Amino acid sequence: MKNRFGPAGWTPERLGSLKGKTFVITGANGGAGFEAARVFLSKGARVVMMNRNPDKSTDAIKALKLEFGTNAEVSYVLMDLAALASVREAATELLETVPRIDALICNAAIAQIATQQLTVDGFESQLGVNYFGHFLLCGSLYERIEQSGGRIVIVGSNGYKMGDKRILFEDLNYEKNYSAWNAYAQSKLAQMMFGYELQRKVQAAGKSVEVHVCHPGASRTGLIRNTAGITTRLLATLLSPLAQTAERGSWPEVMCATEDGLEPARYYGPTKFEMVGPVGECPLEEFALDPEQASRLWTVSEQKTGLSWSP
Repeated sequence: MKNRFGPAGWTPERLGSLKGKTFVITGANGGAGFEAARVFLSKGARVVMMNRNPDKSTDAIKALKLEFGTNAEVSYVLMDLAALASVREAATELLETVPRIDALICNAAIAQIATQQLTVDGFESQLGVNYFGHFLLCGSLYERIEQSGGRIVIVGSNGYKMGDKRILFEDLNYEKNYSAWNAYAQSKLAQMMFGYELQRKVQAAGKSVEVHVCHPGASRTGLIRNTAGITTRLLATLLSPLAQTAERGSWPEVMCATEDGLEPARYYGPTKFEMVGPVGECPLEEFALDPEQASRLWTVSEQKTGLSWSP
């Protein structure tokens, strides 16, 4: 697959000034989200983080203002994607304080939860955080994004190719046969299916919002922590030297939030074995584009989150 950005792929060097633009990033106090914030701030943009940890958020803002100056426009809104009530409150606060959103980047995620855990709303934790929380957030902020002709960026994962390769509607929480890998794969597949379904709905409605789906490849982001089983943690440690930096892991989401001419029904990220290397378009499995499953997922998501929305 030829890289439209050339042998070096997409890099932040393609960016001009982003002054006057506002980027909202979930999970931005560390890892790829933090590095994306750095890129946006370096180009003069405003960044609003949506994080669950106030202490880490304060530390992240201190570090960014130390690097970019006290006038750097960076702030955070407290939000826990594992609790729908928290997402609603955060969305309300954001709408009251942020007049425009040029891109919402759904970056936050949890992974490899060794034993089944449920959110306060009764969702399998990875599906709840990675997908249902973001579905509600996107729907709550959609009108504000549309007003500025903005974008929604879904940060997926190549993990979507694992597991059952479909949404397990008959057992969303994996009550019968829980596996950390299968549950994670389903959560990322759900995110991606939602992104492509949102693309279709936006296009059908003739709206100007862009929706793009990307992945960070194999990046040292600290996503796999103590919640993973010991085998998974050992594997992650062994493979760490082969992974790229969190900074490079952020480039696909920055690209999807800013680059003109990106096409729908595409999947962007590092192109070398889809793990590292030049950023560009990556192969996409057909099952991720299944419109019937995606439509059913949308209906279920509206029921589960209590938010009915139509682009």
